[in-house]
Amino acid sequence: MTLTLSAAEKVLADNFAPWVLDLGLTVESLASADGHEAVLRLPWSDRLAREGGGLSGQALMAAADTTTVIAVAAARGGFVPMTTVQQSISFQRAVVGADVLVRARLTKAGKRMAFADITMTAEGTQETAAHATAVYALLG
Repeated sequence: MTLTLSAAEKVLADNFAPWVLDLGLTVESLASADGHEAVLRLPWSDRLAREGGGLSGQALMAAADTTTVIAVAAARGGFVPMTTVQQSISFQRAVVGADVLVRARLTKAGKRMAFADITMTAEGTQETAAHATAVYALLG
């Protein structure tokens, strides 16, 4: 079963805490060639900026986590209960005044565990702003 963009948006709307929804994430694309992938857009907001004007690391980490859930849902054809086991992130350059495209690609999606590689780039650039890896336990 293939997850459509509208179904992915519904997964996003129905399964996350209100403060995560306040980030304004939207599903940009889903792909399944060479593994399952989701791309979400984190829109720029002054509310998410830290001192100095760059997008906060907390917002980027939440966006990486959320995008990975959508990638797992795409791999499973819909939402399944899961929990983050591990997430590691490296911040490489500040994002100021630009939306961020968050790309989560599953490197392995098993029956009980999923592993993801996540890249975050400011819109209009190819330079990585942050890179994360994540491991999820699939509960259902």
